[in-house]
Amino acid sequence: MIARLRALVLGAGALCLSGCVSLLPSADPSQLYRLDAAIAPVGGGTTAGSTFGLVLPAIGFARAASGDRILTVTGDEVAYIAGARWVAPASALFEEAVTRAFDANAGPARLVTRGELRTADSVMRLDMRRFEAVYDRGPNAPPVIVVRLRATLVSRGDRALIAEEIFEAQVRASDNRVGQIVAAFDAGTGEVLTQLVDWSNRIGAPRP
Repeated sequence: MIARLRALVLGAGALCLSGCVSLLPSADPSQLYRLDAAIAPVGGGTTAGSTFGLVLPAIGFARAASGDRILTVTGDEVAYIAGARWVAPASALFEEAVTRAFDANAGPARLVTRGELRTADSVMRLDMRRFEAVYDRGPNAPPVIVVRLRATLVSRGDRALIAEEIFEAQVRASDNRVGQIVAAFDAGTGEVLTQLVDWSNRIGAPRP
């Protein structure tokens, strides 16, 4: 009888604990999201021979945000949106977005593949410092998406530092729903990539 009562008490406690869990914002289980991150038109037309190549090593990414879960920050606490994931690790989606951004670039900067290393003039290192939804107005208000990227350009020949810059975008989600939060991630990433490509066109040209 005592054992039975103990089991009932434990079961009731488990139900109470489960009732305390709050998932904000709400999302359908296993819903997957892409990162489109279209960039604004940057650069001008190029003439033959005016382009220059950039080598892009593996991109550094904040560990907590690098996986396929969507990172949120509330004060000193971090959490992931339940039931919602990126379709692939965020670090991989961002790397694909960088490639698309330079493919669409009308300016002189071009990313080169490993087979084209001899044509590269500089090495561009990227480090994603923040990629998160920040609940700065409370858990029920739309969060602000923060995307912060550090870029460093180094001469491929002598490894001398050419330039370094930090690009940041903060975009407020239009609603505290996953779809709107992802749309803000898209917009923020697009802003940062637009800044990066424009900077690369201006700064990354080989020195005479």
